[in-house]
Amino acid sequence: MLSDMPPPWRAVPLTIVVPTYNEAENLPGVVDVLIALPLDNLSILVVDDNSPDGTGEVADKIAAGLNADRPGRMHVLHRTGKTGLGSAYIAGMTRAVELGAQYVVQMDADGSHPADAIPGMLATALSTNAGLVVGSRYVPGGSVDDSWSWRRKLLSAWANFYVNAILRVRVRDVTAGFNLWRAETLAEIGLDTIRSGAYGFQVEMKYRAKEAGNVMVEVPIHFTERAAGESKMSLSVQLESAIRPWQIRFSGKRK
Repeated sequence: MLSDMPPPWRAVPLTIVVPTYNEAENLPGVVDVLIALPLDNLSILVVDDNSPDGTGEVADKIAAGLNADRPGRMHVLHRTGKTGLGSAYIAGMTRAVELGAQYVVQMDADGSHPADAIPGMLATALSTNAGLVVGSRYVPGGSVDDSWSWRRKLLSAWANFYVNAILRVRVRDVTAGFNLWRAETLAEIGLDTIRSGAYGFQVEMKYRAKEAGNVMVEVPIHFTERAAGESKMSLSVQLESAIRPWQIRFSGKRK
């Protein structure tokens, strides 16, 4: 019967790109949750920047176990050093498309992004023909962890207002790092031309998607605090994030 058929999004080739740097404690739990999702063609791609805590070796061990049952279920891309979140995502997304992904998800390794939202994000992409679906903290139904201080909430809200005032991306959570991309949209953007590092990467990618005329949809998520380890939000990252929107605005979308 038609009602017994699985939804079409279950069979779509989807790769989840997870950059890591010193996330050995968090990675096994994140992978367990992802593998349990009701997605038949899901694969995981970990991009490790030579983590001193052995995250790369942990990823290799997990991949060996998963791929023994179903080859290609998890890949590990080892890089020689820590060269930034943006370049890690560029390397991972490029590899994911090369491996045949029709959709690519950006997801942190610290457990802050709700993996169970991914099937709904994929279903939304298929039903709306969106080039980008954003897991958003700032649309109705979205929220952040109760442990966030008022200073952190204010900083996050201000960052999104600031970026949208400069670039007019028309995405409420323009700094969001939990995003689902159509492979064709990544090709239109031109990953090899992205110049932003750190969290400016999230902004530049969405700006490029808007400039290319893509439909962008936000779905609400609850953003939790990282499970273990330390935040990568340094002062230098904050400064780069403040300057980069102006550089994007005045440099042109392909420079």
